[in-house]
Amino acid sequence: MIPRFQPKSDPAELAVAFARDGLLIVEDAVPAADCDALSARSHALIDAWDPEEGRTVFSTTSPKHAADAYFRDSCDKIRVFLEDGAVDEDGALAVDRHRAVNKLGHAMHDLDPVFERVSRGPVLAGLAAAVGLRDPKLVQSMVIWKPPAIGGAVVPHQDATFLVTDPPSVVGFWLALEDADESNGCLLAIPGGHRGPLRQTFLDRNGVLTMDTLDDTPFNTAAFQPLPARKGTVVVLHGLLPHGSAANTSDRSRMAYTLHVVAGSARWHPGNWIRRRADDPFRGF
Repeated sequence: MIPRFQPKSDPAELAVAFARDGLLIVEDAVPAADCDALSARSHALIDAWDPEEGRTVFSTTSPKHAADAYFRDSCDKIRVFLEDGAVDEDGALAVDRHRAVNKLGHAMHDLDPVFERVSRGPVLAGLAAAVGLRDPKLVQSMVIWKPPAIGGAVVPHQDATFLVTDPPSVVGFWLALEDADESNGCLLAIPGGHRGPLRQTFLDRNGVLTMDTLDDTPFNTAAFQPLPARKGTVVVLHGLLPHGSAANTSDRSRMAYTLHVVAGSARWHPGNWIRRRADDPFRGF
């Protein structure tokens, strides 16, 4: 059974569990009021969104978004990405905008004060220190929407595929803004799977975002375990840990906030799709 911790758990115990499992489940890490504030702010951003700015569908099963400038230029912005099935043949929204969203991204932590306050709070900073991140830099953030009935699956992957450093250093902090369970698409992961190789890298190759295979060893699909999480739970994910989630076919949403952090001591690959101008560098907690 995967152990569960509290924010004030012994950092040494957290470090041991993270080294063994490649993940931590920390319950009651973020107050319900903060979760509600992030959810409310997310809905306000959708209310203010003009669909004419872009209607890019984000899908891990059919990643056509990688060729879209609206996606490629979102690393230092807050943009709206839609679910597959949310747009009709004429490009118009086929469902209510709040049920059409796949995610918001990718600089919530820097551009929105509500998200910045939670992202740079003492709990996440303490967890980053406990798992050994040196000179942590916050590089990417997303609100994963998972709307009822339409919320798409996230295929098994490793975060180090998409945020490449030498040595690999990315750590994901996944915050449940709502209760997540197997019925509405909670996280799935392979405990201990971080000890396997990095399978792929997603890098800019001469202006084209390209997925390169480094090791074709398949993930052991039978080893994936569900990680149900109550609202306010933070799941910390090693960058090499295989994880994903099933589609949300329930009548409940499953909103979550994800923050990715890398070690400032590691070399940031110049081909990463997440980039910042020299006058707008990555910052820490």
